[in-house]
Parts: sequence; C-alpha cells; structure tokens
Amino acid sequence: MIVTKQLSKKYGKTEVLHIDSLEIPTGQSFGLVGNNGAGKTTYFNILLDLVRPTSGSIINHNIQVNRSEEWKSFTGSFIDESFLIGYLTPEEYFEFVGDLRGMNKADVAKYLGQFDEFFNGEIIGKKKYLRDLSKGNQKKAGIVAAMMGKPKLVILDEPFANLDPTTQIRLKTLIKELTENKEITVLISSHDLTHVTEVCERIVVLDKGNVVKDIQTSAETLKELESYFSV
Repeated sequence: MIVTKQLSKKYGKTEVLHIDSLEIPTGQSFGLVGNNGAGKTTYFNILLDLVRPTSGSIINHNIQVNRSEEWKSFTGSFIDESFLIGYLTPEEYFEFVGDLRGMNKADVAKYLGQFDEFFNGEIIGKKKYLRDLSKGNQKKAGIVAAMMGKPKLVILDEPFANLDPTTQIRLKTLIKELTENKEITVLISSHDLTHVTEVCERIVVLDKGNVVKDIQTSAETLKELESYFSV
C-alpha cells in the first residue's frame, strides 16, 4: 500500500502540491490525471525521493521513502529518458538493470523474450545506443526496464506519449496483465483520458496540486472526466 499523509511541496511561496491524505491499496491500477502544472510529476518525484517534500510523507509498503532506500529493491519506474543510460545499448542497459534486480544474463534474456511484439524489432540487436533511439523506442526500453525483477510497485509517467497506436494498444495489454493477480501496484499519470480510463480501476484528478476527484472507474468515467476538463 502507498500511503500519503499531509504532503505538500512549495517552491518559494508557491505551493505546487498539497495532498492531505491518499491511500493506494496493493494491487490497484491507479491513474493520476490533470492539466500541465497540476502536480502529477511532482507527486511521482516525491514518491521516488527525487524531490523532497516541504511537509508530510509518502510511505511505500511501510517504508517512508525519504528516510530509507529499502523501497528501491521492489519499485520500478520510468519518468523520462533521464532514467536511461544513453551511452549503453538496450541490451547493456537491460543487463545492468537486471543485475541490480538479482537477474543473470539468462534471466534477462528470458524476460526480454516476452516483449518481442512490444519492441516490434526496433530495440534489440540494432547496435544502437539508447541515446540514438527515437523517443518512442526510448520509452519502450524504459517501460520494460521498469517492470524487471518482479517489482511490487511500477510507476510510469505519461507512458503512452510518443508511442504509435499499435504500441499503445500493446502497452495497455501489458499493464492489464501486470495487475491481473492484484499483487503489483501500477501508478500511471497521463494526459490521455481514454487510455487511462481503459487501464486504471481508479483515477485521481489533480488541479493546482490538490485532489479534486477520486473516481472508481466505470463506464461513465470517461464522460465525467471529459466534462470536468471541458469547463
């Protein structure tokens, strides 16, 4: 479970995030939506201890993230291409991440074999550095790396951006499969309301750093969100 308590982040006098209380149960597929500047990426950055909160805390499976690094062993994430190591090939990068997750080369090869369709022949065996891949292919590599080593929590910021329609569909299938057993929690932020309602069972809307909606996804959710953002 992810527990957020009295969380705030200020830059100078400007408060960019304020969440009094938010609990995300283990195994939930959770979506975070909002306009630019709503606080989505700030929340993820605090959850990953990339940014320190001004007040409050986030607890990841009983570990306060800014007081211990133990959560890193079971948390996978991809926020943007800065999470990659650009001078490595995808193969080298996957082996590096796999080693951190206790996987040997055979484990990594077996794991990557699941993603042949998702990679679409554009990632493995191309003798390219990650920095030389397209934005979409960098994102594919980052997402697959985030899922390595059987994490308890996977965090993906704007995972559908820069992906072609076929890959978006394949990614939605991967996310649904990831959360089928209700043991892995998946957190997604997205500007795409259609995609996020298709893969997330719960959606929270942020506006200027505040939670303004907390919705259990249903057949009416997309209309509700579209109505909110069209005002």
